Amino acid sequence: MGAIMSRLRAGTCIWGSHWVLGNSRRPSTEVGMMHWARWSATGAVAALVAAPLCGQGSGGAADLAAPPHAVVTNDMLTNAAASGDWLMYGHNYWNNRFSPLKIINTTNVKNLVPRAVYTHGSSTLGSFETTPIVVAGVMYITSPATPNNIVRAFNLRTQKMLWEYTHKNDPVATACCGPNNRGVAVSGGSVFLGTLDDNLVALDATTGKVKWEVKVGDGPAAGYTETMAPLVIGDNVIIGTSGAEYGIRGYVKAFNAASGAAVWTWYSLPDPQHGGWWGKWSKTTGEGDDLKRDIAKEKADSAKYADAWKTGGGSMWMTPAYDDATKTLFVAIGNPSPDLDGSIRPGDNLWTESIVAINATNGEFKWGYQEVPHDVWDLDAVSPPVIAMVGGKKAVVEAGKTGFVYVLDAASGKLIRRSAAFVPQQNMYTQPTADGVFMLPGANGGQEWSPIAVHPDLAYAYTVGLHQPMHYKVHYAPWENGRLWLGSAFIRVPDDKGGYSGEYGNVNAIDLNTGKVAWTVKTELPMMGGATATAGNLVFTGEGNGWFKAYDAKTGAVLWKFYCGAGVNAAPSVFELDGEEFVAVAAGGNFQISYPLGNSVFVFGLPKAGM
Repeated sequence: MGAIMSRLRAGTCIWGSHWVLGNSRRPSTEVGMMHWARWSATGAVAALVAAPLCGQGSGGAADLAAPPHAVVTNDMLTNAAASGDWLMYGHNYWNNRFSPLKIINTTNVKNLVPRAVYTHGSSTLGSFETTPIVVAGVMYITSPATPNNIVRAFNLRTQKMLWEYTHKNDPVATACCGPNNRGVAVSGGSVFLGTLDDNLVALDATTGKVKWEVKVGDGPAAGYTETMAPLVIGDNVIIGTSGAEYGIRGYVKAFNAASGAAVWTWYSLPDPQHGGWWGKWSKTTGEGDDLKRDIAKEKADSAKYADAWKTGGGSMWMTPAYDDATKTLFVAIGNPSPDLDGSIRPGDNLWTESIVAINATNGEFKWGYQEVPHDVWDLDAVSPPVIAMVGGKKAVVEAGKTGFVYVLDAASGKLIRRSAAFVPQQNMYTQPTADGVFMLPGANGGQEWSPIAVHPDLAYAYTVGLHQPMHYKVHYAPWENGRLWLGSAFIRVPDDKGGYSGEYGNVNAIDLNTGKVAWTVKTELPMMGGATATAGNLVFTGEGNGWFKAYDAKTGAVLWKFYCGAGVNAAPSVFELDGEEFVAVAAGGNFQISYPLGNSVFVFGLPKAGM
């Protein structure tokens, strides 16, 4: 007990395969909520006692014991932007990760304390990237797929786990960037989960029992896996696929939410009957940057590689945005396959590295904007797109691995503006060679999969960037079904001592009306996880070193921080319960950049009277 308390007094949290908080007699497998009884301004903890997150109401313990089990309706999802719950991965259909709550604000955020801790249930640690979904006092979290996908539902008012579902995955050896999972979707009394072995599962929200299960694609043996949080629109569940490092043909699919029946499929790589993926043989980006391509050679080789689109990649890694007014889905499509060897995939490789608008009703293509034609640097459009009002016009905003934020007209897909770079850039678009070339940003970005947040009142987009120099090498490698297919390698550049002290990250506010960087704050390590903003003019985000921080949304000043003991590499959610505001975030590390692993979801709130 003394050792635990000494670490807590230092401001740390205990993490590992199981939690033991403040009472050595508690079983190490205990789950639920732990109330932090007293917390001083210096971060010292005097005692920890078990208690519900919220105090009992007039109904007493019997009322608290009854799980709420609210059914999420289409109207609730459509109006989620005004909700105090967190109903979907990006909070609302516009995907802006902006909560209207302001009980916690720039004045009192300094008083935040951990009010609860949960664990994900897997006995093996891995990349913990879930965004907690909260519906009327019930929280849903997912585990990393190590090796199975686990969903847990908790009653926030009673500290009880309501149910646990374990999906036993078939063997998976084709997960590009770790066996992660970013969360669930909820609607109509169901919870929807994508699994690492390429299934979509519908669970009963009350019991956790399986309603139906379908195979999404051709399975992990062919490179197809699922790590994204699905999105429910009306009667359909929308899901994409991971796997572009394995020579897949990417897609977006819709399944009927009630039955699991396939409704429509849109392929990210158009076949010749639908215009093909050659594109315009672009010599430059849409903004005029020279791509240094040998267009004549590509055209000469095009007949030889006429079928390259069949294994050309194009994952939709992350949850899309949706505009209900126009019934349009906005998706970000990732890298081509192989990543670095463009010689065997001539053309622009449509629609890789693109933002694409799709009719959400039938899956028909509306428009596309390609950030990097014929990408040979793994500069995915991977961070989720966001819908925002910019200059009085509805726009689609996406932060690229390129280090730019792109602002597009939502109706036409035309570029409104590209922001100033929010990470260092050097030797951009230099073609990889067998000996290797140096380029910034590296293959992790820029902005990785981490979602941005957009503050609609300030018109600021909040990015979390990486400065991670890399050498790009290329060599020929043929495609083999289910085998990693990069076309060589991107290699981190060490410092003079063989370490990586030159790498760092940053948190940035991009003014969407001007494209200028309004403020930037440097972080110790490259950032991966995502940001969330609130009407209290706060931005919450975590770091791989274990720090979870609150920034002033207007100035970038760090107003509060808490050390979680494991990498905070997931995007937070914000919710209201019985008149209080809470911030929930997973602290469990990341496989991709080898940040410290853990298994905990922290729930932070303001102290209650008597704490």
